[in-house]
Amino acid sequence: MYRVRAKNTAAQGENRIHDDALARRYGFRGGLVPGVVVYAYLTEPLVAGLGEAWLARGTAHARFRRPVLDAEEVTVTGDVTGRDARAASGRVAARTETEGDCGLAEVTLPAGSPTPVNVAMYPRAALPAERPPASREHLGRVDVLGTPETTYDAEVAAAWLEKVNDPLPVYRGRDAWVHPAFYLDQANRALDQNVRLGPWIHVESRVRHLGGARIGETLQTRGRVRSVYERKGRQYVELDLLIVASGERPRPVAHVFHTAIFELGSVESTAPAC
Repeated sequence: MYRVRAKNTAAQGENRIHDDALARRYGFRGGLVPGVVVYAYLTEPLVAGLGEAWLARGTAHARFRRPVLDAEEVTVTGDVTGRDARAASGRVAARTETEGDCGLAEVTLPAGSPTPVNVAMYPRAALPAERPPASREHLGRVDVLGTPETTYDAEVAAAWLEKVNDPLPVYRGRDAWVHPAFYLDQANRALDQNVRLGPWIHVESRVRHLGGARIGETLQTRGRVRSVYERKGRQYVELDLLIVASGERPRPVAHVFHTAIFELGSVESTAPAC
């Protein structure tokens, strides 16, 4: 079991769904703690239990069902749900007293090496000089997304670990691992650095680690729009992304299917689970 006091790290950011006043207009109790931060909370007992092997080759299907608000106490629990010669599987849940289970992740630790991904299938592209407004029409015709690039150096690592309040030593020191929630943060950048968004919500991610990355490496987030669809009056987009450690021979780090509501509908509508 892991307990942490939630922190709304994006209250002053561009996405105003993290702002108390606007979030309440959509029916929430206040500004939402980002899904990537809730995912970081989910991974703490997971990595504490499964160790570096999960960072290198593990998988996760994370869903953000209900809101977590700033300063709420989050309790994360997990169970092993299966084990055989090919993989171990488990489930972790982040819970608050007000909402119950808010974030869930079904995870596996395969016994063998991850199935490789062809980096050539995910070309690098320039980010747009001026972001077009997000729309179903525009996202539906995007062939290749512009590529955000970030060096996960000591300064970035320290800032990220403070943001997500993760105490594990595996993320600290000269040969530290990149925190797995940082991959989903970069997946968010693949969306909001390519299109101009109003208030939006990250709702789900499927992640497959392909070796992981270490402090000091430069990460590129390459990808495309996998699908755009409507559900209950809200517009969703799913991205197919490959996180790549750049260099003379680019190396795949993680593969992510990343889903967000990019148009929430009218402010009079009932707030969705997130």
